[in-house]
Amino acid sequence: MLNIQHPVIMAPMFLVSNASMVIEACKAGITGAIPALNYRTDAEFRKALTEIKAATDKSFGINLIGNKSNIKLQEQLNTCAEFRVSFIITSLGSPKEIIEVCKPLGIKVFCDVIDLNYAKKVEELGADAIIAVNNEAGGHAGKISPHELLSSLTKNCKIPVISAGGVGNGAQMKQMLDWGACGVSIGSPFIASDESPVSHDYKMACVNYGAKDIVMTTRLSGTPCTVINTDYVKQTGTEQNWLEQFLNSNKQIKKWTKMLTYYKGMKALEKAAFSATYQTMWCAGPI
Repeated sequence: MLNIQHPVIMAPMFLVSNASMVIEACKAGITGAIPALNYRTDAEFRKALTEIKAATDKSFGINLIGNKSNIKLQEQLNTCAEFRVSFIITSLGSPKEIIEVCKPLGIKVFCDVIDLNYAKKVEELGADAIIAVNNEAGGHAGKISPHELLSSLTKNCKIPVISAGGVGNGAQMKQMLDWGACGVSIGSPFIASDESPVSHDYKMACVNYGAKDIVMTTRLSGTPCTVINTDYVKQTGTEQNWLEQFLNSNKQIKKWTKMLTYYKGMKALEKAAFSATYQTMWCAGPI
């Protein structure tokens, strides 16, 4: 579908993925994707797309957040359509509008799902493939094991299934393919790559910590997210306080509370990723 040599997507990682990483991924015979939200302005986003297009004619993708908290979605979608990116990975919210815009242009749409219910919904909307986010994924992980999730989706869906989570070497990739995946999405190992823009401390944390050091926190976005259990995380805890929980449960202000929580969390991640600080909140998966 993407005309790549190896069935691997370098996963879109908030703050981490960039044009240099995607270009090197394409040179290596895989593909890569970047979250559109990694760029503060449309001008910066367009500059990155232009850089990638000038360096390679291979397939690459963009990750779009589909829920209402992403106030830049329409602008990002229009830019992706204009540049005819090869594929879009949708996360959170309904991908209906994204699919409707991209399909006529020949842009493939792959949708993150965590269970069969969501998978059937996006298949009916016209998704080209499903990204099965299992409980070993980094970032906003699913709740179902790789084998159980792949078995469920490949038996009940007609479109290709890409496995996300639990792959850091060839043997693990082969296992996912044997379980029915057509390819895999890999993120965390690439955090420590030369082209990754994050700090040396963050890269070394990915090298030196292990799966047992990964915990789920709701403090970053309101949705459970995987982080390295540094001393700072142990100090601050992984659960929202009573006020945050109350505000998130209030129907009238829940949307704005989630947006504020997400903004604060992403700023905390950004500070930790690019500077020397004791407030080390580093996102990574157990792999």
